[in-house]
Amino acid sequence: MLESELFTFLAHTADAVFVLSDQGEIEFWNKAAERLIGYPAEEVKGRTCYQVLQGTGALGTRICHDGCSVLECAAKNSDIPNFDMSVKTRSGKRIWINMSTITFENPRNGHRLLVHLARDISEQKKTEQLVHKMRGVAQQFSQLGDPVGRVSPVVELSEQEKQILRMFSEGKTPTSIARALTISSQTLRNHLHHINQKLRTHNRLEAVMHAIHRKLI
Repeated sequence: MLESELFTFLAHTADAVFVLSDQGEIEFWNKAAERLIGYPAEEVKGRTCYQVLQGTGALGTRICHDGCSVLECAAKNSDIPNFDMSVKTRSGKRIWINMSTITFENPRNGHRLLVHLARDISEQKKTEQLVHKMRGVAQQFSQLGDPVGRVSPVVELSEQEKQILRMFSEGKTPTSIARALTISSQTLRNHLHHINQKLRTHNRLEAVMHAIHRKLI
C-alpha cells in the first residue's frame, strides 16, 4: 500500500522520476520520464536501468551496468551523491541529465526501492564544454608571449564584475549567477553591458576570454 501511495505521489512531479527494485529493475516510470527519455512506461517496466539508459560519464565510461554501484550503496545504506551522466533516448539521441537518488524501504515488508529523479542539463553541459574550449584558447594566447601591456587599455572592472566573469568561466548559467548574487536578471544584464563596454568586447564569452587573457580573473 505504501508503495502504491509513493507511485501516486511521484506520478505528476515536474522532474523525470523512475523507481528501481533492489535488483535494478524499473518498477515505476512517470510521465516526465516518458517526455525526457522517450520511452512509455509499458516499454521499460521490468527492464534494468542500464538496459534502458545506457548511461555514460564525461569520459564515455559506462555508469549504468549490471551490478551498479548505486545499488551497492543503497544496500549498505550509504549516502548516494548526485551525479551527471549521458543517457540514450528512445530516438537514439544522447542527452545529459543530473541524477539524484532517494532510498525508500517499506517497513511492512522490507521491500527496498531506489527513487531516481532526473533533470535535463544538456544546455548546461554545452555551455561548460564551450567555456572549457574557450579557456584553452585563452591560455594558448597567453603562452604566445604577447605582453598584456600591448592589449588596448580598458576601464578597471569592479570586484562584482570580476566575480560575474569568474562564474561564467566556470560554466554557470545566468539564472544561477543572478540567484547566487541575489540580483535580478535585468541587473545581471546591466552588469554584462558595462563589462563589455569596459573590455571593449561584444558578448559574455568574448568578455570571459578577454579577461582570462588579461589575467583579470
